[in-house]
Amino acid sequence: MTASTSSIPWPSRGDCTGFHLGSETFEGQLGARSTPGVGWSVDWVLQRAAGWGVRQLAPFYAALCGLSLAVASTFWAHGAHVVMPLAWLGLMLAGASAWGLARHASDRECIVLRGDRLTVEHACGSHVERVEFLPAWVRVEPEHGDRSLIELSGQGRRIAVGRFVAPEQRRQLAEELRLALRRWHQGTRDPAPM
Repeated sequence: MTASTSSIPWPSRGDCTGFHLGSETFEGQLGARSTPGVGWSVDWVLQRAAGWGVRQLAPFYAALCGLSLAVASTFWAHGAHVVMPLAWLGLMLAGASAWGLARHASDRECIVLRGDRLTVEHACGSHVERVEFLPAWVRVEPEHGDRSLIELSGQGRRIAVGRFVAPEQRRQLAEELRLALRRWHQGTRDPAPM
């Protein structure tokens, strides 16, 4: 079994010595050589940079509702009866937008190389897609071009990752994935010299 990585059109620059987007962990003695996957793992957690959750949006939306209804009530009291229905319509539209933002605030991609599995989990709203690969058969390649998403494929399965990484950092993510797969394949768990 060999780890298959594509070098076209993302050739390795050869200067990837560690993990900047992911985190490497060792259980037990640091730098100990062991069988693939035992006591060693690499995790990448990629998520939105600035997502507002329900806790952040709820007070903002409540203040918006209070202010809007106070202004609309003042106009209603002075005979402008069309303002109140428009205020309610605006608040419903703002609420729907806030709900959509809060729903996708926790979108993320988790990539974990641990033991004899490479697990990729992509969460978008309430939908979660999970794919597991045997690391020896994983291919890492760009989906379409140099700045496109990264496609992980193997054993008849495929998944695209890198949605929450800037396009200019996707090459680095691909190199880190390849480095981790090489280390797994070679059974080398020593950190690369700096």
